[in-house]
Order: sequence, then structure tokens, then C-alpha cells
Amino acid sequence: MTAVVTGPAARVGGADRILGEAEVREFVGAQLAGLDLDGRSVCLLVPDATRTCPLPLLVEAVHKALHGRVSRLTVVIALGTHGAMSDEALAEHVGVYPDTEVINHEWWKPSTFANLGTIPSERIEQLSDGRMHGDVPVLLNRAVVEHDVAIVVGPVLPHEVVGMSGGNKYFFPGVAGQQIIDVSHWLGALITSAEIIGTTGLTPVRALINDGAALIPAETYAFCVVTAETADDPDVPGLAEGDRSSALHSISFGDCIASWASAAEISAATHVTYLDRPVNRVLSIVPAMYDEIWTGAKGFYKVEPVVADGGEVILYAPHITEIATSHPQIHEIGYHCRDYFVKQWDRFEHIHWGVLAHSTHLRGAGTYDPETGVEKLRVQVTLATGIPEEVCRAVNLGYRDPATIDIAAFTADPDTMVVPRAGEVLFRLTGR
Repeated sequence: MTAVVTGPAARVGGADRILGEAEVREFVGAQLAGLDLDGRSVCLLVPDATRTCPLPLLVEAVHKALHGRVSRLTVVIALGTHGAMSDEALAEHVGVYPDTEVINHEWWKPSTFANLGTIPSERIEQLSDGRMHGDVPVLLNRAVVEHDVAIVVGPVLPHEVVGMSGGNKYFFPGVAGQQIIDVSHWLGALITSAEIIGTTGLTPVRALINDGAALIPAETYAFCVVTAETADDPDVPGLAEGDRSSALHSISFGDCIASWASAAEISAATHVTYLDRPVNRVLSIVPAMYDEIWTGAKGFYKVEPVVADGGEVILYAPHITEIATSHPQIHEIGYHCRDYFVKQWDRFEHIHWGVLAHSTHLRGAGTYDPETGVEKLRVQVTLATGIPEEVCRAVNLGYRDPATIDIAAFTADPDTMVVPRAGEVLFRLTGR
């Protein structure tokens, strides 16, 4: 990976500010004006609809700064292994711009990828503290490789796998091949979500994806943003029909490491809420941007650290009717704690490790005794969704009829914390 920008990232805004649209456009334009981009091809990597971000504003500002200067401009939706977005959804999500192609990362097609090299086994062993080994091929969407410059445009948020999302994560796993996705996610699962989520330093998973990004031949930069929510309908917080728009606290620009670190500092101040003591129950109201449990499980990840032992998290999402359409293996294994898989590895090593990681993240901490076959889970996870009860039970999750959820009653209950629009703000206990 090469980049002209070195040292600290440029930044506008802060944790105590909301940027105006004119400030956003001016900052983006000024940063891109300072790069040697004339006559060169540029690839933008942006999030899908599972991230809150004023993406049309940002992409419009980038397009205005680059149109007529660059030879080609392509926008790639960094799906990871999420479902593809339709043409209509892409137009709404990103916008439509002259001489600009917007494409999904087609992770399901082998022809999508270029091979950048290998992260050696000894490095994997080092990062995993000896728990993983084997060379990892670094496959990346060839659109990145076939452009002169790649620019990430997206938010930084607390994340269950890497600590803080954003930056080089848009390459790995955003537009990466299956094996490095599996290895990075299982590495995070071995460390555990509770340990890694919200960490602003260089976590082992962040180090792994930085190693992969170092092999990218294109110049790489990032506009890392920190969002600030504004309620469209404050009387319906977080419900599917009460979506929220987003403004920005800050934008950082520079190489992908420096800009990410700058934004992570702001996100830690704006997207982490501290409680003095644990709560017995959480009602997480899952917003419409999460359309499956595969992504809606973020409503659990972000609150688990504050739930008391033996407590419960209810994921309230009447609009969700599927567990994971792109990952049917989750129905084969269900949801279990990390040790359930680690202590029966011969049974599960053939499963995509990213699926195993998702499973452990949604069940949280727990133990498994291979002698007795007994699994003990720290907290109960209950789905109040459009998924039938028999499906919930079959994957080892609790069920509650969403029609029985009375948000006002839960809000009045001193033993319950109600989280509107759950999934992006992390809750922690003071001192942890």
C-alpha cells in the first residue's frame, strides 16, 4: 500500500460539533484538490445500507471534486458477505452521477478477485497467540487493483470483530475474498466480542487487515466520518417506520491508518455510553436498515457488556423475517458460545469460520463441558421478530411474539433498559 499523505490526518469537526453540509463539501473538495489525481482512475469504497451515513452528500462532494479531473470513477459497495443491493436501492443509497459506475462487491463470484499474495502462517500464529495457523491468501476485488487510487468513504463505529470499524476494514473484509474474511472474523471470535468491541488501539484483527492492505498496489486514502443521528420522528424511536437520518460530527482524511485513528478517537467519545451498574434486561429496538439477524444481531453486540449475569437481551424487530439468507450454514450449527465450537473443533472446522464467529457473537460469553455436553450461557437472547418460533428455537435462540412488546411498559420497568435504534452505540460499564 502506498499513499502520498503521511503523518496525522486532516480533520474537521469534533465530538461536540455537528458539521454543516457546506463544511462537508468544502473539506472534501480541499483534501482532494491536494492530491495528484489528474488523468488517473479512482475507485471509491463505500458502505452498504447497514451503516448510518449521509452517503449521497459525501459521494456528491467527491464526484464534484473529481469529475473532469480523473480518467474513470467507480463506486464499489463494500458488502463483505452481505446481500447485494438492487439498482434502485443503489441509486437511493449513493445517488446517480455522470460518468460514474456504481457496483456491488460480487463476493459470490470467483472472477471478482485478484490475488495480492499471502499472509504467512507464522504471522497468523503470532496474531492469534498460537490458536490459529496456516497461510492466508489475500484476495481483493479486482476493481481496487485495476484503479490507480482507492479512496474509502465511510463511518467509524464500535465493532464486534475489529474494535472500531472503518479505514482498511473497507478492503478486508469489505471487498475481500472468503478466506481472509473467515480468518479475521474467527480471530475476533477467539478473542471474544466483549473483549475487542470498541477498542481504539491496534487489535490483532486490525493488525491482520492492515497487513492485507499493505499488499494493495493502488494508492489508498480514506475519508473516515463519525455520524450524529437526528430523529425524523422522535415519537417512534428506532422502529422500522421511524428511521433516522444522520449528520456528521467529524470527517478525517489521510492514509487509511491515520484517518481511521483520527475518527476512532471521536467515535469513542460519541458512540460509547457508560453505565454505573449492570442491567437485568435490555430491549434493543432494531432499525429497518438491518433486514436479517445476520446484521440485526448488532443490537445484541453493543449492549451485551452491560447485561448482568443471567440477564436477557430482547431483539425487537418485527420487520425481520430471516436469520441469514446468504449464510444458510447458521441453520446447521445454531447459536452457541465460543467454547462450544473450540472444544468440538473436529465437528465444526468445515463450517465457514465467519459463520462460526457470527454464532458466537450473538450468544456472548459462556462455557461448554465436552464431558457432559452441557453449555452454560451468560445471558439469554430472545428474538421478538417476524421469524417463526420453531425457527428461533431450532437455532438455540429464545422467542417472543413481537405483538406482545409494549415499549412504554418496558421503558417504565426499572429492570429494563430500552435502546432505541440499537446497533451503532456501544454500552459499557464504567471502569471497563
